[in-house]
Amino acid sequence: MYDFVVVGAGPAGSRFSRRAAERGYDVLALERGSVGEPLACSGHVSTDIWEFTPEGAREELLQNEVFGARFHVGGPASDDYPFYKREVISNVIDRVGLDRRLADAAREAGVDLREHHSVSTVEERPDRVAVTATGPDGTETFEARMVAGCDGPVSRVRRELGLPEPGEKLQGVLGFSTDEDPGDFVDVHLTAPRFFAWRIPRGEAGVEYGLAAPPGSEPPARELFESFTDEYGTETGDFCAGMIPVGPAETVTSRRGLLIGDAAAQTKPFTGGGILYGMTAADHAAREIDPERPSTLADYESAWREDLATEIRLGHWIRRAYSLPEPVQRVGLSAFSGEIGVHMDKPTSFFSTEHLSKLLSRS
Repeated sequence: MYDFVVVGAGPAGSRFSRRAAERGYDVLALERGSVGEPLACSGHVSTDIWEFTPEGAREELLQNEVFGARFHVGGPASDDYPFYKREVISNVIDRVGLDRRLADAAREAGVDLREHHSVSTVEERPDRVAVTATGPDGTETFEARMVAGCDGPVSRVRRELGLPEPGEKLQGVLGFSTDEDPGDFVDVHLTAPRFFAWRIPRGEAGVEYGLAAPPGSEPPARELFESFTDEYGTETGDFCAGMIPVGPAETVTSRRGLLIGDAAAQTKPFTGGGILYGMTAADHAAREIDPERPSTLADYESAWREDLATEIRLGHWIRRAYSLPEPVQRVGLSAFSGEIGVHMDKPTSFFSTEHLSKLLSRS
């Protein structure tokens, strides 16, 4: 019997698997398809990403360095409001490559990671869980002391454990052009209903275009995306779509199960990104949970919320500004644009001494 069966080998799943194995636990990780595919997430991340990756990952995965963002209330031809630092704020990376590097690190730590295994049922018993999955060799049931659902926004584990859904799910759309662009600013357009659209230069790898909107938006997210890329006069070849969960439920644990990452909606409400939050929560889970003591699941709940709850709460407030009337948005962007001291993953940094001093220096 395993200590943990981990469902999903994205960043959160591979990180938790690796850390749990390093603590001496016997870990089985099941990935529905091939690790990293299909792509359903942007590759724009904070520089903190390298704290979670194996040695040498930066040299292999880095595509571009970003120093700031230009915010637009309208399309590409509209006035822009730049926010920037004098040092690198964020990185653009090979997103599929990241998943594969993290999965390789999990395997090197001793994790039994199996691709092309689709989980169909999860059954909690008094002393164990039974996870049934279909793989290349047929259907098999695996037993473990606990199950970790790291299987994304539409989580089978969450549903099987009867855990509550995230507060909201947005429809995200991504596309890529092959135009080389070494630019060091991303463009953010406050034009999508209740969210935004973006353009991210990826150096020699091309340009990423993306958009997210609530399901049922009129026009739908796909049509909004096509209109957005038309405004830039570009066509995107590779295209992918996926759900973005926003707003963690009151609990992400059951008797012998837990959720991590997008399955737990451990994401930034103002960008939808969840790579760093998910891996941070994965570290808390590996540190706090003893699979032989189900009561330690409560320690995981407390630890990740203490670390991330304030950031998520402030992120919700930031997102509300996306839906303000355009004149108000313009006034706000004009007032705050310029050099900043804000960390892209930490809304609390808006109140930091560094950021406030930069605001005061412009007044």
